[in-house]
Amino acid sequence: MRPLFLPALLAAGLCALAATARADDPHLTIRDHRFEPPRIEVPAGTKFKLLVKNADATAEEFESFELHREKVVPPGQEIPVFLGPLDKGEYKFFGDYHQDTAQGVMVAK
Repeated sequence: MRPLFLPALLAAGLCALAATARADDPHLTIRDHRFEPPRIEVPAGTKFKLLVKNADATAEEFESFELHREKVVPPGQEIPVFLGPLDKGEYKFFGDYHQDTAQGVMVAK
């Protein structure tokens, strides 16, 4: 039983490491029904994980017609949004529940 313990522990550690955010993962925060920052740069031509955190007390939705994404972000939660690879250019996104204030643009470089 002991020889199986170390490989199982290593596998669990690798899974936990893969699930955590990398320092270079782009981040967005929803605060006061606005995206912070409202303009974010991401890598073109590669897949990436965007982390969206909702600091508000109500749910919001990260939505983009151009990115073909629509994900609800519960209050106080952070969700991953997997994107790419994107062509170089600008991609608008918005908060569906507060479209008048929650606006942003993603720039793929």
